[in-house]
Amino acid sequence: MNYQETVNWMFNQLPLYQLQGAIAYKEDLTNTILLTKYLGNPEENLKFIHVAGTNGKGSTSHLLASVLQEAGYKVGLYTSPHLKDFRERIKINGKEITEDFVCEFIAKHKNFFETNDLSFFEMTVGLAFDYFKKEKIDIAIIEVGMGGRLDSTNIITPLLSVITNIGKDHTQFLGTTFESIAREKAGIIKQNIPVIIGEYTSETKPVFLAKANEMQSEIYFASDLISENFPSDLIGAYQISNKKTALQALRILNSQNEFEVSEATIKAGFLNVVNNTGLQGRWQQLYSAPKVICDTAHNKHGLEIVLNQLKTEQFGTLHFVVGVVNDKDLHEILPLFPKNAIYYFCKPNIPRGLDATILSQKASKFGLHGKAYKSVSEAYKYAIQNATSTDFIYIGGSTFVVAEIL
Repeated sequence: MNYQETVNWMFNQLPLYQLQGAIAYKEDLTNTILLTKYLGNPEENLKFIHVAGTNGKGSTSHLLASVLQEAGYKVGLYTSPHLKDFRERIKINGKEITEDFVCEFIAKHKNFFETNDLSFFEMTVGLAFDYFKKEKIDIAIIEVGMGGRLDSTNIITPLLSVITNIGKDHTQFLGTTFESIAREKAGIIKQNIPVIIGEYTSETKPVFLAKANEMQSEIYFASDLISENFPSDLIGAYQISNKKTALQALRILNSQNEFEVSEATIKAGFLNVVNNTGLQGRWQQLYSAPKVICDTAHNKHGLEIVLNQLKTEQFGTLHFVVGVVNDKDLHEILPLFPKNAIYYFCKPNIPRGLDATILSQKASKFGLHGKAYKSVSEAYKYAIQNATSTDFIYIGGSTFVVAEIL
């Protein structure tokens, strides 16, 4: 199979949560352990930073990777989901895994995947670890896919564990309270491994403290410890918390004497995240007149932060190109959106995408009015046509909507 055929097989033959929802979720690590043992346990020869959280874990992972690259290290980066190409999930020093490596890995192990009914995410984790081992990286930043305790990445023993924050997302898997979600995320805390908490609440802090105490792990609350706000090319105001989390993690990493990262290197890394790592979709400006911003925020916690950022902007008329997946709690997120905007409702081009007409009908009950369009690109086209040079266009609601625009 060529690369496109290989990727199509991965998407079509194996469960993928981002496309199929609950059917892809597995409640133990048996298959991942089986796979890594079959691959010769490549994770045992690697050094990691493990990053979990409801929001901000992607940005924090990229901040960490950028700084370590600036320090001269060979840095692996594993994130999810991708926006345009599967290979975005696995990078070394900002360069995506090669098409040839993906094809050869799948072809070599395809029978094993099929025989053991491995999920998309399980075999992707195996691919990343195998690639990082063969490329002899110095350190890998590993972003949790969902949750923590039962996530396929949670077979590693990292140098540091990082939990950015807790919000209500994927509640059908992780629980409906902040405490239950925090317990799932805290599952990445390992014995005697320091853990950095980015943000906490009165409900989540006791959960983190209890787990850290159980595991005899030093715990650091970045929001209480870090006062600096270094400038960065990640321009959303919500990045302040992510920068504090990354900064605290880097200072603890420095104290372990395995990796040396100076303050000057940290500043350079923060300023060059996009160039070093290729991160996209975080308050990313696509056009200036009208100003067009896209952002991958898609749950209540993330959207609250992004929409607060929007309030700081000056514009004539506000236009929203918005689409969501069909398991999104609309009663939770739609009240967050501004009523003084023109809406262009659309369906992301995946099986889980919510029909644009249904979204429009639901949104109207919350005072959000506009038209339904047959595709993301059509919705965006009409927003551009209708907007004047002083207007503002926001694109979001789902990672998949942003992906189609980019």
